[in-house]
Amino acid sequence: MASHFIVFVFLIATCSVALASDSSPLQDFCVADPNGPVLVNGFACKDAKMAQASDFFFSGLHMPGSTSNPVGSKVSPVNVAQIPGLNTLGISLARIDFAPWGINPPHTHPRATEILTVIEALSSQNPGVITIANAVFGSNPAIANDLLAKSFQTDTKTIDWIQSKF
Repeated sequence: MASHFIVFVFLIATCSVALASDSSPLQDFCVADPNGPVLVNGFACKDAKMAQASDFFFSGLHMPGSTSNPVGSKVSPVNVAQIPGLNTLGISLARIDFAPWGINPPHTHPRATEILTVIEALSSQNPGVITIANAVFGSNPAIANDLLAKSFQTDTKTIDWIQSKF
């Protein structure tokens, strides 16, 4: 019986539970102060007593952006720069306007996930998944070289070379 007790005490002494993790980057209330000296997962926090309703409001997403540019689209971002109240919440959004035959060049967001909501047409219950490189450069039928050259802001000779890899 004494040996069981000694083993039990030994296990308690040597087996301890440790829990550790990074603190959550999210905060309930941290209006951005772009001129503040201290950074807390983004911009410094404005004194809560100085927060105003305008820190949580943005007007402009209802207005279409100009699509008269080389790619025929306009991205209007809304993030902490436009709405200081989003600071430390990990939230941003954007409006994308397209001209006929306009494109949104292939891109990634290294620190975020992108979800698109299409307001007019092009929606699906089961959209599937497409690998960008295969779909862009290895599609059958092929995407027109002049469209790819415009998207990647290069020439058709470069596009021909990339497509030859697929």
